[in-house]
This record gives sequence, C-alpha cells and structure tokens, in this order.
Amino acid sequence: MLIDSHCHLDRLKAAPDDVCLQQIMDAAKARDVEYMLCVNVRQNEFTAMKQKVQAFPNVFLSAGVHPLDVDSGLDSKQLLLSAQDERVVAVGETGLDYFYSPETKPQQQSCFEQQIDLALKVNKPLIIHTRDAREDTLNMLKAGHADKVGGVLHCFTESWEMAKAAIDMGFYISVSGIVTFKNAGELRSVIRKVPKDRLMVETDSPYLAPVPHRGKENQPAFVRDVAEFVAELRGEKYQDLVEYTGENFFNLFKDAKELI
Repeated sequence: MLIDSHCHLDRLKAAPDDVCLQQIMDAAKARDVEYMLCVNVRQNEFTAMKQKVQAFPNVFLSAGVHPLDVDSGLDSKQLLLSAQDERVVAVGETGLDYFYSPETKPQQQSCFEQQIDLALKVNKPLIIHTRDAREDTLNMLKAGHADKVGGVLHCFTESWEMAKAAIDMGFYISVSGIVTFKNAGELRSVIRKVPKDRLMVETDSPYLAPVPHRGKENQPAFVRDVAEFVAELRGEKYQDLVEYTGENFFNLFKDAKELI
C-alpha cells in the first residue's frame, strides 16, 4: 500500500475548503495512495488541522511543535492532551534546524527535549526535522532515550553517517521529492544504502514537489512519483518498494494500524 508518510494537508493552498480537499484526496486515491500522515507544526493549529481532515479516516495525525515554530510556544499540558488523541500516531514534527534559525538554538533544544519526553510519556514515535544540526540531534535523541519509542528522520537530506547512526538507534529514514532534484546526487547515494526495513517515502506537501511537478504546489498524489523514482534508483520493483515502505510505516506507527 502506497503511503504518504508526511504531509501538511492543512497548509495546501489548493484545498481551502472541504470540496477542494476532497479533490486532493480523490487525486491521491487515483494514484493508489491509500493512507497519509498529516503532520502538526504549530501547537495552536492542531485543532483546526484535526477538524479539516476529520472526514477522511485514511488520514492519521501527529501533534508537535516544529523547530522553526518555537516562537508559537509549547504548552506542555495542552500538547499532552493533543498527543493522546486517538487519531494521533506520533509526536512532532520536532527537532533542530540551525540552517534557518541558529539564533534560536536554546529554545529549539528546550522544545525538542520536552517533546522527546512527551513521546516517551504517551509511548508514540517521534517525527524528526533536522538540518545543519547533526551532532546535536543525535546527542539529544540518545540523551533522551528516544530509542525506546523510535521515530523517523523525515525529508532526509543529511549524510550516510547520520542516517546510519539513526538507524542504529531504531529510527527510520523518510525520503521526499528532494531525491528527484538535479543537485541531489549525495542524497541519492545515501538512499541507495538505506536498508529496506528502514525506508519510507513522503511528499512533505505542500512543499518540495518532485520532478516532474517542480514549480507546482506539492500534494499527496505526488508521493507516487517519489516512490517510482526511488524504486528505479535502488534497482527494485516499484510494487516491492510500495509494499515494504507501507509495512515500515505501520511497524513504526503502531497506533495507525489499530485505526484501519
């Protein structure tokens, strides 16, 4: 089953209302996308995100605060309530981003630490965003015993060394449309090495539309383009990749399996 393991349906400009969102979902279904995980980035947007997708039982949710949204604040009690929602299968996206906001390192680290603790408390895996923060990301995951719940390094663009360290901690690697970009040679070499039982595919829509959709708003239907490209990259059959990435998704997000 083809799964978009990371998207932001509530941020799609092409889906401002229920009718347009239905069209987005129909387009995904037409390309055999069966499930998707709609990821929260600002705590104060969780309720609206949940309401937007509530009519679609094939959409799972996460609850968290993105490292570039730490200015929105983190209310630990409220985030705990959101993370305990029955449709929430993960905590995040959380992590560290020193590329865009190095000046907020202390706030990012505090927010990340709290969400690692939360993931352990609710026993749900983490969705990790990391950019230009390899050492600190890995060190904080180790220090916080994140291996107890596991998680995924989403939209992965880092080195094989970081991927291997995360995999050794029980984490998964998720690849987005970036892998199709002309200048993504280093990333492609990493994705070729990721073991089958640790790989997932995503869109991160509405961002980072893959080739041949560059310049368009990304959407879950385009995860098929990512999957087809990755299968060819790895010298695998497309359907085999769809099957094992789907299995990996439900092996990690165990609460999602109980919702289907």
